[in-house]
Amino acid sequence: MKKPLLWVLILAISVSLVAVFSSGGCRRVKEPVVEEVTGEPEEEAVAEEEEEIEEETTKEGKIAFYSNRDGNYEIYIMNVDGSEQVNLTNNPAGDRYSSFSPDGSKIAFASNRDGNDEIYIMNVDGSEQTRLTDNPMEDGYPSFSPDGSKIAFMSVLVGIAGINSEIYIMNVDGSEKVNLTNNPAVDWYPSFSPDGTNIAFMSNRDGNYEIYIINVDGSEQVNLTNNTAGDWYPSFSPDRTKIAFASDRDGNSEIYIMNVDGSGQTNLTNNSVADDYYSSFSPDRSKIVFNSDRDVDGNNEIYIMNFDGSGQVVRLTNNPAADEFPSFSP
Repeated sequence: MKKPLLWVLILAISVSLVAVFSSGGCRRVKEPVVEEVTGEPEEEAVAEEEEEIEEETTKEGKIAFYSNRDGNYEIYIMNVDGSEQVNLTNNPAGDRYSSFSPDGSKIAFASNRDGNDEIYIMNVDGSEQTRLTDNPMEDGYPSFSPDGSKIAFMSVLVGIAGINSEIYIMNVDGSEKVNLTNNPAVDWYPSFSPDGTNIAFMSNRDGNYEIYIINVDGSEQVNLTNNTAGDWYPSFSPDRTKIAFASDRDGNSEIYIMNVDGSGQTNLTNNSVADDYYSSFSPDRSKIVFNSDRDVDGNNEIYIMNFDGSGQVVRLTNNPAADEFPSFSP
């Protein structure tokens, strides 16, 4: 059975300790105001209403993801129904792990275009791709703070105890990098809470991967899942009441949801023949997007479901390459 990229990381750390990485929205329209018109042509009133509706229409939501359909990993963006899939990075290196800024104007991502994985930022149309970190090892998995001023990310370090990864935070321009976790274990995949007070992440500090939560200053690091299986890839709901994550506690990787205090851990996907992971909530919390290898071709595709797992799971991508790590725009 195909496993997520996490197992590649675990193998690399445990065997060699050399590196951690290789290699729709709804349209909101203003209610038309019908006023009594005296002596004005009806066509002019209709035209004014149409213009008003057009001005008030908001843009459709987007989903970013990465795919190797062009021969290497690139950051793509698509509509929430899976249409208009566009390559944003167009670089011969590997670009992965995208995260939208709170206003939807920027995307942070990791790229190895300069020799190893570093954090980059670009406009949502793919322009102005700028490097933020400069680490001789690896940096990855960026996550914006809700005010857009900070980015949390994972950084691989070499210390007295060997190689490990920590959760860092930095300004959005790459300045003032601060280690938040300071633990000899592997800490990675940070996710900012919507109110900016906490960061969820995964760690193997208790012997297996669990979901933890910390204050934004690094204090009060708490294990939320406390399960003997592997728990990975946390993602906050927009109202901060829930955290989605992946777990193999039922024999394969499934999407779970829990309360922010770790209670009420519930399997949402209930699919025993495939691996589901990398989840992200829609801005209104009604949907969760994730990737899965559940279809007959066995490669990873992007899917969407109701936030409680009910109803039909809908496939958004359909490509013989791997499509992974979906992230909803605000």
